Amino acid sequence: MTDLLPILAIDQGTTSSRAIRFDLNQQSQRLSQQKITQYYPQPGWVEHDPEEIWRTTLEVARDALSNDPVAALGIANQRETTLIWDRKTGEPIHPAIVWQDRRTTAICSELKSAGAESLIKERTGLLLDPYFSGTKVSWLLDHVDGARGKADRGELAFGTVDSFLIWRLTAGRRHVTDATNASRTLMFNIHDQTWDDDVLQLLKIPRTILPEVLDCADDFGETDATVFGRAIPIRGVAGDQHAAMVGQACFENNSVKSTFGTGCFMLSNTGERIVNSENGLITTLAYRLGGVPTYALEGSIFVAGSAVQWLRDELSLIKDARETEAIAADLDTKGGNNGVYLIPAFVGLGAPHWQPNARGALFGLTRGTNSTHLVRAALEAVSYQAQDLTSAMAADSGSAMGVLRVDGGMAENNWLMQFLADILEVSVERPLVTETAALGAAQLAALGVGEVRSVDELSERWYLDRRFVPRMSIAQRAKLIEGWQAAVAGVLASEPE
Repeated sequence: MTDLLPILAIDQGTTSSRAIRFDLNQQSQRLSQQKITQYYPQPGWVEHDPEEIWRTTLEVARDALSNDPVAALGIANQRETTLIWDRKTGEPIHPAIVWQDRRTTAICSELKSAGAESLIKERTGLLLDPYFSGTKVSWLLDHVDGARGKADRGELAFGTVDSFLIWRLTAGRRHVTDATNASRTLMFNIHDQTWDDDVLQLLKIPRTILPEVLDCADDFGETDATVFGRAIPIRGVAGDQHAAMVGQACFENNSVKSTFGTGCFMLSNTGERIVNSENGLITTLAYRLGGVPTYALEGSIFVAGSAVQWLRDELSLIKDARETEAIAADLDTKGGNNGVYLIPAFVGLGAPHWQPNARGALFGLTRGTNSTHLVRAALEAVSYQAQDLTSAMAADSGSAMGVLRVDGGMAENNWLMQFLADILEVSVERPLVTETAALGAAQLAALGVGEVRSVDELSERWYLDRRFVPRMSIAQRAKLIEGWQAAVAGVLASEPE
């Protein structure tokens, strides 16, 4: 393998754009990262500047390349975030509507009232929720002046972030996406692996604006020579959570990974079998290779690391997210969290509740409650929400999880990972490389360019950093979960109209 060239991975996320150059032994040779701005023009609305996404991605990619040769480029991206741009100019018609955005709640309610949800769920595996791209596209076509007419005339292009970046990287020559990103749009038939005309009609979206759907390891074109000074083949693309499945080597049935970043996303591999959830999860693609789709059950938590950002940026309780580990651990010697629970429903509740109008709340406050209790409650909420997901997965699959592989920025918090193992009652495995979305994108590109021949080779290169095993008593665990469930019930009972 020493004669093979490195792979450049772009990981365009919700809060930052990153690029990492990996060698074929999964070693990071160079990492570059820039933050991107979050815009909140109205309550429940979240937007990004498409030009900032492009500029930061370009700059970090150039920095990570550092003029060194690479064999190929892979892309992992924040999912469901929606862009529409002009095919002639390449200019976006509106800021990107981020996956967390809830502005299409009314559209979803209208479609539910019209009886559309059963068809949409059966075809796409998804629920009617503002989280997904389809209703965001409908909103843009109806609210941007002249957009619907231009779309009908074939003058506009829709894409998730991967499509937008590939359009720009190839100087407009390729309008493509991969099957995993397509599966998150609310418009893709996961059975037939095509855009679904019946769903498009319900959403009033013309097929002409949609990208071509390819495998995760495929020919997505080449970067224009002006971008990096030479053409680089784009050979791997997946939504960040699906790329993380690859990076975590979750190729076996019932293997489960959870990424703890801005949100928390847990996926369980169900192989070539589509499992329809009865417990608030969604059915999605894990990845598609060689034209063969592999499916997964997924639970999506909208607020995980962003709750820590809230503690830092809005409440000024911490200066750096890394402080939370010591703060939480210190309370272990002082009786724990004193019964304080944070329900971080800042943008509604995701799986398994799917309540877009729910709002965040604090429970169990006393005169003795202080800032350290709030910090720990934000961390604990991540584990409690993850436990909600594992319970739903066990009910749908008929079997309990044995091991959970974790990644993302919050996975580096040792206190949180131990608490997670305790609450889930499973072993939690953290890999040596926690940038698994970027790693997965690189591995898909390596498959696409032929430097790796099979997923078995990728499995052999997954390396364990640390394993966390449960050590909490059954009684204590049950008491903590009971308190969490009571707090969630309180939030759901007070959900505004």
